[in-house]
Amino acid sequence: MKDIAALDVWITIACLGLGSFGLRFVFLGLIGDRPLPAWVLRHLRYTAVAVLPGLVAPMVVWPPATGGALDAPRMTAACATILVGLATRNVVAAILAGAATLYGMLYLLG
Repeated sequence: MKDIAALDVWITIACLGLGSFGLRFVFLGLIGDRPLPAWVLRHLRYTAVAVLPGLVAPMVVWPPATGGALDAPRMTAACATILVGLATRNVVAAILAGAATLYGMLYLLG
């Protein structure tokens, strides 16, 4: 942080804030009072389903706890989570199965 001038940091923060506001305003402010087409609504239903794996996958494939190397406990827990989720269609059951598998594998393998 010492190599970057304080003014550059504040300009970057302000630009990111304006960009974030602009994206939200275009979607909510300009077209917020009009009904969206059916194809847009259909795609918006999958937003949460797409975001969660995008957040979790890097932590499974390149976990900081192992220095970015693959390890069996995390891959096993990810597989257990996917399998339980597909079998039960229950998010809470999938998360609990993945957590139990991770803790069990970390206990067994160290």
